[in-house]
Amino acid sequence: MIRLTAWEYWPFSIVYIPVFIYWLWLSLRARSFFFFSASNPSIETGGLMGESKWDILKNINPAFLPQTLFVSVADTSAETLEFMVRSRFRFPVIAKPDVGERGWRVEKINTADELKDYFLSAPGDFLIQDYVDEPLEFGVFYYRFPGKTQGVVSSIVQKEFLSIRGDGQTSIGDLILQNSRAVLQRKALAEKFGTKLHEVLGNGQELQLVAIGNHSRGTKFLNAGSLISPHVTRLFDSISRDVDGFYFGRYDIRCRSINDLSTGEHLRILELNGAGAEPAHIYHPGFPLWRAWQVLLFHWKILFQISQENHRRGHAYMTLSEARVFWKKSRSKNKHKPL
Repeated sequence: MIRLTAWEYWPFSIVYIPVFIYWLWLSLRARSFFFFSASNPSIETGGLMGESKWDILKNINPAFLPQTLFVSVADTSAETLEFMVRSRFRFPVIAKPDVGERGWRVEKINTADELKDYFLSAPGDFLIQDYVDEPLEFGVFYYRFPGKTQGVVSSIVQKEFLSIRGDGQTSIGDLILQNSRAVLQRKALAEKFGTKLHEVLGNGQELQLVAIGNHSRGTKFLNAGSLISPHVTRLFDSISRDVDGFYFGRYDIRCRSINDLSTGEHLRILELNGAGAEPAHIYHPGFPLWRAWQVLLFHWKILFQISQENHRRGHAYMTLSEARVFWKKSRSKNKHKPL
């Protein structure tokens, strides 16, 4: 009933029906089903599928990045751990597939043994990042038209991590069952906490259940559009102009305070997502579906206009044969992805 009555939990294929129809119309106008590939010329496929997170991060000002290590499947866990020691990585760290989406296989790794286990199950190349232990996480959607120096911050979503609060009597397992968001993650949480589910939290004691700020992992997305200001826009203009060939997408960031969104101090960019990114404030609980469709269609219109302008400037649309290559690449990297 929770999934049925709240559209934010509905399958992607259902929510995106109007977007799919609109994409067909835009494709006819562009005479290419892959017009979006020209939106961000420096990102494979424009950032809609199969793109490398590592290749994107290399284009961002290092001052805003956590220390990041690319790990090839050809490497060994011993070699990686040795390099981490030399590079002064400290546990915990975040491990994530180089090609992946919607939080798949993004894990907080606390020990060398956990990293070795991740190595054994990794389906492809992955990244290791310093864990950014800052209290606030946001998704900032930004776009800018080619040739312009100023862009638009069109969406900010604040992420509230999945957690429970104890009452001194109820077990962790029962608190999960009583929480409308946590209960949808009960299987994964049971595997994570095991026998700890029988423990009782103290009165008022809070337990963070998931450290990954992804909607599919139970994180609550809150509309923080009120934080958009000229100061915030100027900061992301500055950051984005340094990313050659980037015009449309969402920054996932962590920071210490709201003020960091304007100053950039204590702000770290975890990821930059291109054409496939969403203005994620639409997943705010209770956000009307018809308004979500309006927001999505508006952003696809902007995506189309930016792609057309880049195309006029000499950036070719992806061909069908190129799309097949990236599709196979994406599927092979995610072949073990659970349903």
